[in-house]
Formats: sequence, C-alpha cells, structure tokens
Amino acid sequence: MVKTIRKRIEGLLAFWKHKGLTNARQEGFNNKIGWLTRQAYGYRDEAYLYIKIYDPPHLSTQKEL
Repeated sequence: MVKTIRKRIEGLLAFWKHKGLTNARQEGFNNKIGWLTRQAYGYRDEAYLYIKIYDPPHLSTQKEL
C-alpha cells in the first residue's frame, strides 16, 4: 500500500489541493461517445451522431428486446 501511495502522491495531493476536482466527468463523456460510435453503424450521417452525443436526457444505453 505504501508503494502505491508513493507512486500516486502527486495526484492525491492535487485532488485535495483543487477541492476534489477529477476528470471523471470527462471520462464518462468519452465513454458515451465511444458507446455511441459503436452503435452508430446504421446512422446515415455524422450530424445525427453529434445530435445523439449532445442529447443525454434521451440517451438509452440498453437495447430494447
């Protein structure tokens, strides 16, 4: 555990220094884009993909049976 803390001490201190700021939101957004592009084989154009990326309230990550 000590080795892990020593390796990551810079990031841990930055977390506290910047009041808990993380890149979790950006990681989630990137995952959403990746998921949408994997599902986008049937999309006719890129504009529709961009609309889906910026329309999170209507995004469903589950396929209907």
